[in-house]
Amino acid sequence: MFNKLCIIGVGLIGGSIAKTARLHNLATNIVGFGREEDLQNLQTAKQTGVIDEFYLDIAEAVTEADLVLLATPVASIANILKLLHPHWSSSTIYTDVGSTKGSVLAAAEAVFGYVPDNFVPAHPIAGGEQSGVLAAVDELFANKRLIITPTASTNTETLRKIQDFWQALGSAVSIMDAAHHDQILAATSHLPHILAFALVDMLGHKDEQSEIFKYAAGGFKDFTRIASSSPTMWTDICAANKPAILPLIAELQSELGKIYQMLEDDSRQQLFSTFSYANQARQRFLNQIETTMSKSITFHIQPGGKLHGETRVPGDKSMSHRSIMLGSLADGVTHVTGFLEAEDALATLQAFRDMGVEIEGPVNGCVTIHGVGKHGLKKPEGELYLGNSGTSMRLLSGLLAGQPFNCVLTGDKSLSGRPMKRVTDPLATMGAEIKTTENGTAPLHITGKAGQLQAIDYTMPIASAQVKSCLLLAGMYAQGETRVTEPAPTRDHTERMLAGFSYPVKREGSTAIISSEGSLTAMDIDVPSDISSAAFFLVGASIAPGSDVTLKHVGINPTRTGVIDILRLMGANIEVLNPREVGGEPVADLHVVYSPLKGIDIPEDLVPLAIDEFPVLFVAAACAEGQTRLSGAEELRVKESDRIQVMADGLLILGVDAQPTPDGMIINGGKPIGGGEVESHGDHRIAMSFSIAGLRANAPITVRDCANVNTSFPEFKDLVKNLGLALVCTEE
Repeated sequence: MFNKLCIIGVGLIGGSIAKTARLHNLATNIVGFGREEDLQNLQTAKQTGVIDEFYLDIAEAVTEADLVLLATPVASIANILKLLHPHWSSSTIYTDVGSTKGSVLAAAEAVFGYVPDNFVPAHPIAGGEQSGVLAAVDELFANKRLIITPTASTNTETLRKIQDFWQALGSAVSIMDAAHHDQILAATSHLPHILAFALVDMLGHKDEQSEIFKYAAGGFKDFTRIASSSPTMWTDICAANKPAILPLIAELQSELGKIYQMLEDDSRQQLFSTFSYANQARQRFLNQIETTMSKSITFHIQPGGKLHGETRVPGDKSMSHRSIMLGSLADGVTHVTGFLEAEDALATLQAFRDMGVEIEGPVNGCVTIHGVGKHGLKKPEGELYLGNSGTSMRLLSGLLAGQPFNCVLTGDKSLSGRPMKRVTDPLATMGAEIKTTENGTAPLHITGKAGQLQAIDYTMPIASAQVKSCLLLAGMYAQGETRVTEPAPTRDHTERMLAGFSYPVKREGSTAIISSEGSLTAMDIDVPSDISSAAFFLVGASIAPGSDVTLKHVGINPTRTGVIDILRLMGANIEVLNPREVGGEPVADLHVVYSPLKGIDIPEDLVPLAIDEFPVLFVAAACAEGQTRLSGAEELRVKESDRIQVMADGLLILGVDAQPTPDGMIINGGKPIGGGEVESHGDHRIAMSFSIAGLRANAPITVRDCANVNTSFPEFKDLVKNLGLALVCTEE
């Protein structure tokens, strides 16, 4: 990638960059520069092969260098730039690794009068307790975050090369402006270091310090590990980022004051809520880290077997989302049971916490929402991160369009690639202002238009419950009567739940009607089991001889039962037992036993009622005698993946005659399913569907990229194994 790489400051970070660059052949010649007092460290770096040569003269060090990397403490950046100024070359790329970027840019402006377009500030979020070149390690940056903070004048090609360089070192690269970087790092790195130093300083000065440290447990060791970092370096960092750190210390002092008062007042419930929120927030952090750093999860399924037993699958995801949204907007306290504790629903929960709603739990599926009323949401302090949840992003787009504040909706890589114009375009006709990328994808920048939205009469071109719900939520804040007409029935959880919260919603044929004339009153919600999750077991028991499964307390809303209707048309033996109504939603136990299936032409009127279940229905079709034809399902191509193409590709690998069409698939089933390795493309429903296929396979099936199963059904692996599928999950 480079002929000559010059590293200024060959310590832990600089030395690790050199070692990793050499490991991956990123530079032909790697040299170091330092001062007289660095001589021994530089000699060690050369003797151990970390660098090829070192210099104490800056001109010799940077001559003919393609890349000059500043790996010195941030306090010395200004002096280094002054040394470099007379030898600055327009043909060389310059970058740094400082943990504060505002001070680095300020130093460049002080030296040059501007920030040169070939200087690209960067910050690898990696390190260690030791310092010096002997602490340098190969692959220090593998799967670690690296933030680049270019300026408006940064050369595009130079930026690309620095991004490629860090990706080649193994980093996950993000790009943001320097001010944003410094705010984030002040909260996530600088403040924790200050806390660790302060705690050890406080305890270390106590008379009984010998006993305190003698009996300190592992938690103390883990928490204070970062206090082993260089005091000199962290003094420099804190001084450089003081404007961002001081407000955070003040906020922390206020938070500690609240906890002090809770303890003083014996407010156990408040203390529990605070600790519960922190517990859930940390778990979300860990989940995001796993997703961001692309930890690979693979399912290995042994062929054959049957499903047998009784189980209850987790709560309905659609209703879990909506219970949080409407409960937050209600007057009073809403109690939710059966809440789905998966990443998608938790993303919605966190978004409303970020907008000022007090939410307790979830604990064993129980959530308590202290509603703030229809107009009580507050502006979030930062972006609302929605992970992989398209439901969260599309419904919140409508809800937030009519608020008195601006906000930004972001998501993971998968969500950021999904189309959002299907909601932003009709919202724009209501007067909403939402900016997307050029491709019509997230992030969504929403300008609040409180009191300015106008009702519309909208006929959806494609049946979509998310679009319908988005516009109904926007209609709660629009002047006039909003009418949404669907070309085919879609799930009506939003309308049912609004009615449950006493908000007036009318229905005229295929049109749902709402206005701003209404308010929501808190209620208790019992979320039934998700029929989309139950579908994997319905299909599994239907295709595996000897299977007999009962699924308890499943929601059988008539707008969601397409999967049952389709399987019955194929010959499945599914009984609906103990039908009842819970909170306005129909619920029943489903009993399914094995029965030979036959291919059918799937009625188009059932397609919107089973849109999420088609991946596993394709597996049923592969096991059915004869041909199964699906059409009118083009919606499947814009889900978490192109579910038509991805399922067709995987089925072909397993020896199934599956022919994708623009709006569906033709499957000639009845032949044995073979083994093989298939890709889920990060789509949870694809991963689970191919796992179920293992029940009829004659050889092992390996399913790659299954981490996102946690977004909707984290219990899947355990439940399906308990019922009889031979599934093993591995992480890489």
